[in-house]
Order: sequence, then C-alpha cells, then structure tokens
Amino acid sequence: MGYGEPPRQRGSNAQTDSTVITLRWGLSADQAEADALKVYAEACENTVVHYTPAP
Repeated sequence: MGYGEPPRQRGSNAQTDSTVITLRWGLSADQAEADALKVYAEACENTVVHYTPAP
C-alpha cells in the first residue's frame, strides 16, 4: 500500500478502510502487502467496497 503494513487483527472494517484509502488515492501495494491483504480479506468475503477517486 505504500504507507504501512495492512491491519492484522482489527477485522473487516479496518480492511475495508485500508482498501478504500489505497483505491481512493491510487496507492500501490508491493507483492508482500498484496498477499497479506488477500489472506486477511478472506474473513471479509461479504464486504463491498465503495469509494470515490481523490481529485
């Protein structure tokens, strides 16, 4: 994500917030961050992420 490690044990809300920030601001994730997000996101399979790109 470019700004730190993904949240680990804070649940789906933190995962969603982290994903929204990344998408909104067009941040990137290195492979390790992307892999970690996939693992943590498994517990959030019914979560829908809505965001508006930053200007």
